Amino acid sequence: MIHHQIDPKLKIKKLEDLIDLPVVVLVNKFDEASAKDFRDTFTRAVNSGQKIIPVVIDSYGGHVYSLMSMIAMIRQSPVPVSTIATGKAMSCGAILFSFGHEGLRFMDPFATLMIHDVSNGSHGKVEEIKADAKETERLNQLVYKMMASNVGKPEDYFLKLSHDHHNADWYIDSAEAKTHNLANHIRIPNFKVKISTDITFE
Repeated sequence: MIHHQIDPKLKIKKLEDLIDLPVVVLVNKFDEASAKDFRDTFTRAVNSGQKIIPVVIDSYGGHVYSLMSMIAMIRQSPVPVSTIATGKAMSCGAILFSFGHEGLRFMDPFATLMIHDVSNGSHGKVEEIKADAKETERLNQLVYKMMASNVGKPEDYFLKLSHDHHNADWYIDSAEAKTHNLANHIRIPNFKVKISTDITFE
């Protein structure tokens, strides 16, 4: 929820010229186009001067390489990033959610996370399929280890939990997400923007 407080001394014709803050990064898909949109919006958020970059996730997931592009932006950010799960943050969405800074991961009480192993639809010659399988395993190990590091757990924490769930889709409600420190808060945060003017006479 975004609340704007505008100084009544400001006489403006276009309210939208002043209230285009904070810049909120919305994530619904994980593909080449959405990765580009993420980079563009994230860069605008960094340059806006706001103190926190909110990343709102409502997604069924998508391509892991597009996810990696988004992760790179967050890891390089000079500004703390808050991730907010609404509706669903599944597959790539759940992984991205874990990249919110500690204390800044919010989850709607009725949202759902879903974690599962990295998959691929490889086809072709035998050696090509073997190479694809090896890359899929590398990515699977990498994302699980990054998730564990993000939430302060041993690097094999989610690998073991995935095995416990027979490497199948693992659905997590907000209460369970908090027990794993994936979610820090079970609520949607409020964003407050104060627009003021200061008149001095010297």
